[in-house]
Amino acid sequence: MADAVERPEGPDVEDSVVLDAKGLRALAHPVRVQLVGLLRKYGPSTATRLAERLGVNSGTASYHLRQLGAAGFVEEDTERGNARERWWRSVHRTTWFNDPELAEREPVAALAYQQSVAAVYTLRTQQTLNGLQTMPHAWRNAFDMSDWALRLTPEEAAALYRELTEVITRYRRDAPETAASAPEGAERVALITQILPELDAPAASSLPPGPQEEEGSPTS
Repeated sequence: MADAVERPEGPDVEDSVVLDAKGLRALAHPVRVQLVGLLRKYGPSTATRLAERLGVNSGTASYHLRQLGAAGFVEEDTERGNARERWWRSVHRTTWFNDPELAEREPVAALAYQQSVAAVYTLRTQQTLNGLQTMPHAWRNAFDMSDWALRLTPEEAAALYRELTEVITRYRRDAPETAASAPEGAERVALITQILPELDAPAASSLPPGPQEEEGSPTS
């Protein structure tokens, strides 16, 4: 029986791929996650150009592109390629991994994939920070890194995710077919959401009493 999950509601659903066991294992490598991301962001490219962006040799990039091709994440762009130069393009715009049962069956691959994604997010943030001072003021003022501490139940966290997704879908996605019709001044923006359970944080009742909160004192 093939692994499958219900296709999620959210941005880019029509161009998305939901990871099954084969796809998860294929993407359980940081270079492959980055290659797919670069092809989605910049469009078709060659192994040599992609290798330059990643700081690896072209042989390494070619090998991982072939593995991604075998798994259905990328394909040859035959309209651009020739006998000397092989071009690749991404098959999908987004990737979804939201199957807890699959993660339990493939714990090593799931962890490797998620760690690779987290590393890519960190790299994106650092690249933006490196160029922040040279950005136009309007974009500098739009830049944000916020950290909100909430105390939620698992059900409330799931509801929060759904609500955030509903908000995101109201905005224009970045895709080749929308770039030409976007208003003047529109640029690509990466919006990264993270819901990170911190189960080691103590509850308020387990904290030691503060200077104004001696044991036995009345509370409002």
